[in-house]
Amino acid sequence: MNRNVMSGLSGLVLLALVSILSAKEITTSKPERQGFSSDRLDNITEFMNRKVADGTMVGGMGLIARGGKVIYEQTYGMADREAERLMEEDAIYRIYSMTKPITGVALMILYEEGKFRLNDPIAMYMPEFANLEVAMSTAGTNIISDGTTSRTVGKGDNSLVGQTRKPARQPTVRDLMTHTAGMTYGIFGNTEVDKIYREAGLLGDMTLEEFTKALGQIPLQYDPGSQWHYSVSVDVQGRLIEVLSGMKFSDFLRERLFEPLDMKDTGFRLMEDNQARLTQLYTPAGIKGGLNTAFFQRPSGPGLDVAPPEASLEYIYGRKFESGGGGLISTARDYLRFSQMMLNGGQLDGVRILSPKTVELMTMNHIGDLPMGFGRTGAGFGLDFGVVLDPGAVGEVSSAGEYNWGGAAGTRFWIDPREDMIGLFMVQSIPHRTRLAGDFKVLAYQAMTESYTD
Repeated sequence: MNRNVMSGLSGLVLLALVSILSAKEITTSKPERQGFSSDRLDNITEFMNRKVADGTMVGGMGLIARGGKVIYEQTYGMADREAERLMEEDAIYRIYSMTKPITGVALMILYEEGKFRLNDPIAMYMPEFANLEVAMSTAGTNIISDGTTSRTVGKGDNSLVGQTRKPARQPTVRDLMTHTAGMTYGIFGNTEVDKIYREAGLLGDMTLEEFTKALGQIPLQYDPGSQWHYSVSVDVQGRLIEVLSGMKFSDFLRERLFEPLDMKDTGFRLMEDNQARLTQLYTPAGIKGGLNTAFFQRPSGPGLDVAPPEASLEYIYGRKFESGGGGLISTARDYLRFSQMMLNGGQLDGVRILSPKTVELMTMNHIGDLPMGFGRTGAGFGLDFGVVLDPGAVGEVSSAGEYNWGGAAGTRFWIDPREDMIGLFMVQSIPHRTRLAGDFKVLAYQAMTESYTD
């Protein structure tokens, strides 16, 4: 082999080794040094242990970091009640929709490389979306009846089931990242379009290319840009990453995010050396069937049942569908590293993932005055992150400028730049029917004794 080539390869290997060796654990600090009370942090542990005792949860974990230091890290209850396995700090959780911010960061790596612009129509890169129509039963439209008069059709007009029209405009990449592309999920609602999603088996065991091609044949639920509506749009982003990078989505995540950030337990499936650390998944008592029907059911009573084993098979054996919207498993440690990278303006331990200006762009409100849903005001949405605009209007302790999201099994994280603070709460029951993550957040802030905004 040419000596120059060998020298170049040796340099790359050395660079990789230096990157691995330079990764270091986020260290701990006494809470008082970071403006928190140890005694008041104990209130969190006592509260959560009571919730384990009364059956609200089987087990979970809470973590708080400030100033780049961990000041609270505590496990509660059991990782597996039936096996009598205690929750450990390195437990692995199904993070479901906490996958979305990770996918957004991965896509913005390609944005920084000039591969796309936010206002580009998605059909520029995925032609299967070139001829999208809108379902008139859900989007609403003006229908001309006799050439001189018209009537306005509102959402949910069953007389228009099966009819479509052209959208006011085509969905853009920004629409995908802000849930304003006009798509839906299929599992949370029961509109005409939701039913078509379920019948088409979207989110089933197909490749991302097969998924987007199937999705491109289904009407939009709303005109792009007209409503914020939680949707499969982040799964579409996973396919967009493949198209723009020429790599399989999981490979891109591993090479460009997980390995540089030393997120060693984050991925779409378990490895042989960490399978024993996966937490058991639970469901509210009496919930039957898969996720396609679970969200329409109410618990039959208090307590939690073991979820069907099928719910965990994909994490053990893998599957074709790599869900950018909800498919990852992770640990509190790994997600803290991701969150600290964001709070640091796009870098951690000397490894830069994004520019500070890109982080700023991702975490500002992109939806204007569109309501977020969930009965909340005072909140907006960035690029794959929820954003707090007005804590008073939200009615939850926080700071303006906080960004956050959660997962269907009850996990939640928030990043508060004004207080230089990260909060993580992990738990595993789906569909989640408790307020534990919100309780954890209130209890985290009540332990603060020094606010950086004073």
